[in-house]
Amino acid sequence: MAVRVTSAEVLQIMDNCKMSTTVIDGLIVSANAFINKVFEYDTDMTETILKEIERWLTAHMIACTDIHRVASKERLGDAEVSYTGEWGKMLDSTPYGQMVKTLDVTGLLARAGKRAATMFAVPRSEY
Repeated sequence: MAVRVTSAEVLQIMDNCKMSTTVIDGLIVSANAFINKVFEYDTDMTETILKEIERWLTAHMIACTDIHRVASKERLGDAEVSYTGEWGKMLDSTPYGQMVKTLDVTGLLARAGKRAATMFAVPRSEY
């Protein structure tokens, strides 16, 4: 399936992104492939919502790179910068990823990549 968004549409929701449109286009392809797989059997999601999820997911991918990280704290004297995000937090690591989860009313993206828990009952034996 063709991608739903353009690099210009992704850049509309990002401040000061210095990434080239060629690299952004590659991330759009990745976001598109992931979204298509996650929602492969979901017939309730509209193309409008899928397009917005693709746009915000691409922005999340950009924000996860060294080129465009989102500052959470800045200071000028003695130059200190802190960035949002924590490795291993997945979509929760950026404001863009949090918006992806908000747009996904099915919850499929929040669960993507997580393993299902399996429980086994151990039979009790008498010795």
